[in-house]
Amino acid sequence: MPRTNTDVRTLTTHAPEAELADLRARLAAARLPEAETVHRAGPGPGRWEQGVPLADLTELVHYWRTGYDWRPFEERLNRIGQFRTTVDGLGIHFLHRRSARPDATPLVLTHGWPGSVAEFVDVVDELADPPEAEAPAFHVVVPSLPGFGHSDRPDAPGWGTERIAAAWVEVMGRLAYDRFLAHGGDWGGVVTTVLGSRFPEHVLGIHTTVAQSPPGMTTDGLTEAERRWTEETYDFWHHRAAYAKQQATRPQTTGYALVDSPVGLLAWILDKFAEWSDTEDSPFETISRDRLLDNVTLYWLTRTGASAARIYYESHDSLDPDLRVDVPTAITTYPRDIEKYPRPWAQKRFRRIVRWNTPDSGGHFPSLEVPDRFVQDLREGLTAVLAAGR
Repeated sequence: MPRTNTDVRTLTTHAPEAELADLRARLAAARLPEAETVHRAGPGPGRWEQGVPLADLTELVHYWRTGYDWRPFEERLNRIGQFRTTVDGLGIHFLHRRSARPDATPLVLTHGWPGSVAEFVDVVDELADPPEAEAPAFHVVVPSLPGFGHSDRPDAPGWGTERIAAAWVEVMGRLAYDRFLAHGGDWGGVVTTVLGSRFPEHVLGIHTTVAQSPPGMTTDGLTEAERRWTEETYDFWHHRAAYAKQQATRPQTTGYALVDSPVGLLAWILDKFAEWSDTEDSPFETISRDRLLDNVTLYWLTRTGASAARIYYESHDSLDPDLRVDVPTAITTYPRDIEKYPRPWAQKRFRRIVRWNTPDSGGHFPSLEVPDRFVQDLREGLTAVLAAGR
């Protein structure tokens, strides 16, 4: 069995009760605005045209204050196994679930914004020790991006996706995983893309849900469905991405509200879970209230609302136009995701696409929305990747 490097330290977290009491007090004292001026006859996405509806937020704030319990999630993280190590002067937190299977392959899962390691807690065990003997097994590592969760908050610029990818290689090496697989979505997908491109000597292959193409692609020759994807992606970035521009240019200004007000933090994150999930009216059609609040509470207790936003300042539109990925790649594009790139575009960057999948349901947070389908798809994609690399 691989031996853990002494630079890797076990971490057990237990939030002080005073912190949780302060959170409940702030929720009780919150000042809320008047209701939105968009009125709809019934449930539907139109209710969210101006952002999170007052009625929805009021109900969730009440539950957060009176019904939600942080301790089960905290205990879950400790049971999976939490660790810290310092890379390039920055403390990196990660979950590590080693499989009991001797044929398991190391796998790093990278989350995005406004997510966290909470995106993967419900799938770690099944990936590490599947009940089916024929299913692939993985030694699962889930790092917290710099500035997120229990990773350190950078105190100087420079922690963009290229540096993060290099840090992941170092973390995996300290766990004696010199060769490994990688998966990610959102910012995690960008980090995974960089891993596959810059570190082919360490990365066996990748699976991603965001396959950004190089700039300058043409729609000539695309099918009608592929053109629709490009139109939807264009619409997102030109009409629904103000949050990204704000965080890429003024993350400090937004950060004051996100670190000081739990209601402000909740609304900022809930808005994206609602808009980016494959649902008709509410994200809670597919994602539990508790899991979303686990994610938001992690941001709150670690005071990372501002520092997490800075990944946009560091890396927005920074992916090298000439970056190419030559390791085996599996790509899954969920129908309600915010970025969807046609295969002819994607393969200009990803040179060895060994599996291309377009499920009929799911959005930006598939591990939370459709966890069973996500696990099956990830297994099949990584199986194809490993087969191509033999």
